[in-house]
Formats: sequence, C-alpha cells, structure tokens
Amino acid sequence: MSQPDSQSVIKALRKTIRLRRNSLTSDEQFTAATLLSQQLNSTLARDIKRIAIYLASDGEINPTQFIESCWRRDIEVYLPVLHPFSAGNLLFLRYQPTTKMCINKYGISEPLLDVTKVLPTGEIDIIYTPLVAFDGSGNRMGMGGGYYDRTLAANPHITTIGIAHDCQQIDKLYVQPWDMPLKQIITPTQVITPSNKELL
Repeated sequence: MSQPDSQSVIKALRKTIRLRRNSLTSDEQFTAATLLSQQLNSTLARDIKRIAIYLASDGEINPTQFIESCWRRDIEVYLPVLHPFSAGNLLFLRYQPTTKMCINKYGISEPLLDVTKVLPTGEIDIIYTPLVAFDGSGNRMGMGGGYYDRTLAANPHITTIGIAHDCQQIDKLYVQPWDMPLKQIITPTQVITPSNKELL
C-alpha cells in the first residue's frame, strides 16, 4: 500500500467495515454480545478493580451484558467522556445504573460531566476500546479522531484490549506511526494477541 494513497484507502476501508457491522441483524448482534460477554468474563483476572469501556453505537458490538456482570462482581466501570477543555482527549467517569447521561457531539451517549466521578486515567486497570477494523496481528483501526491513541500513548502501562465483531477482521491493516498497539483484541470467537491468533 503506497503512502500517497493511504488516507483514501483507510477512509474507504473504514466505510466498508462500518457498513458490514451495521448490516448485522438484531439477533446476530444479541448473540455476538452474549458470546463476547462470556469471552470477556473468562479472560478477566480476579484482581481487576476498575475497567473503562464504551457504550455501543453505529453497529459496534454491545458490551452491556459484560458491564452488568462487572457491576455484579463489584468491579467499577468507567466510560469515556470528551474532555471539555483539552480538545481531542478523553476523561473517564464512573458509570452506574443511576448515572445521568447526555449525548455528545458525535451522537454517543456519555455520563453527564461531574468532576466527583472522574477517575485519573492512570488508575484504570483495563481499557476496553471500540474499533472499526482489526487484523490478525492485533492492529486496530479507530474512527479517525485519535482519542484513544492519545489516551493510550499517555498511559502506556494500562492494559488495553480492543473488542469487536468477527466480521470486522481484515487480512492486514495499514499501521500509522501514531497508532497505539493493543495487548489483545477479543471477539465473540477469538482472543488475538500480537503475532498470535488463538481460535477458541
């Protein structure tokens, strides 16, 4: 893939994969979400106390079942919020069944900003990231805003795991210099680590 064409190729691929995941039926989405929750619970270490995750939009695989299981296990759950003062960056706020929500500029539901609910990013045990596409080497393509790449670059010690539908996998992703590697990518049927794809 040549450098001059890389941006157009990435844009086209992003559109293709978003259409692919949005074409899944409600039943397929629910089955995928159930299997994903089982996968995530089976790989979650007992000493984990705080996780960050997202709420699904635009056909993303839905982690709600896993979030609810974390609540039952007394694991604190945090959601990303667009930073109000530092453009392009994220804050993470505590998410509970009673949390008041709002819609951000991208049409994504997030906790209403409350400074008492903010957790310093460095105190999160695992960040589960959404993604648009991934490959067998564990590379991730996001939506293009760079929010997670900036967050992960500033907190390299945090375990980061991408979650996605199996249909979002491609043979090879074009990796850009600012793309941050993930420890794992977990789908309803796979746990993928760099240079090692394990079919469960």
